[in-house]
Amino acid sequence: MTTGTTATGTTTTVELTRFKVPADRADELLQARPAMIADFRADREGFLDAQLIRVDDETWLDVVWWRSSEDFAASREKGANLPGIKAFFAPIAELVSAEEGVTSDHIPGREISPTTVR
Repeated sequence: MTTGTTATGTTTTVELTRFKVPADRADELLQARPAMIADFRADREGFLDAQLIRVDDETWLDVVWWRSSEDFAASREKGANLPGIKAFFAPIAELVSAEEGVTSDHIPGREISPTTVR
């Protein structure tokens, strides 16, 4: 999957990673997040944006937008190569699922106005 254009706009690759963090380590995860994002912006070609969602006390969903599937694959190859990324991964106790998809109805950074939502 690569970045492309559809009738509704540009497509982007989306990484959906669900994982578990013990409730007593949630603050550690959240404190590490800004440095992880900074490391991604500095080191990960094609990184566009990310959103961390708390599903329940121990389950989290990380939604990350990439310019292309190739950029996402290159990021996976690098792993936790920088301190901010390593610190974010440290409290993760279990990887529940990891998926890749494509979106074209919302592009990070683009405002959604009432006229575009039907």
